Amino acid sequence: MKQSLFLLMALIAIVLTSCHSNEQNYREAYEKAVERRKTGIGAETYAKIEAERQRYTHVINGDSVRMLYVNANVAIDTTVVAKPYNVVVASFTQRINAKSYCDRLRGECGFPSYVLFGGPDKLYYVVLQGFDDHHEAAALLRDIDKKVKMKILEPLPWILRKM
Repeated sequence: MKQSLFLLMALIAIVLTSCHSNEQNYREAYEKAVERRKTGIGAETYAKIEAERQRYTHVINGDSVRMLYVNANVAIDTTVVAKPYNVVVASFTQRINAKSYCDRLRGECGFPSYVLFGGPDKLYYVVLQGFDDHHEAAALLRDIDKKVKMKILEPLPWILRKM
């Protein structure tokens, strides 16, 4: 009886210890995660790449203006013809948010706003107003605080040069 009890306890101990993860398993999983982080792009590197992409500036009318060249098309109102130079005041990942903000710009501020979709991030860009000439777009950017009463969602409004 003692011997069978001892064997039963030994079997239980073996089963319980074999089912649990041990320090070595945790260390191996951690090392694999660190290796994956090294081979992929880390958050810091991605932030630097994104900052570099958004840093494109042109000097127009004596002002430094951020202008990005983006392949985008009109997303919501197909009767609108997009101009080559567009003053972007917000960007969204969801169409409904872009449409709502665009409608508010039209109603509260009276701008001929529209929404473009595209770019490398597949975003909906809310355009305050489009222009045929980059000088006019830069002039609107310079005086945007005086002309727009709503809160502008982009940290710095910029010009989208439609490709």
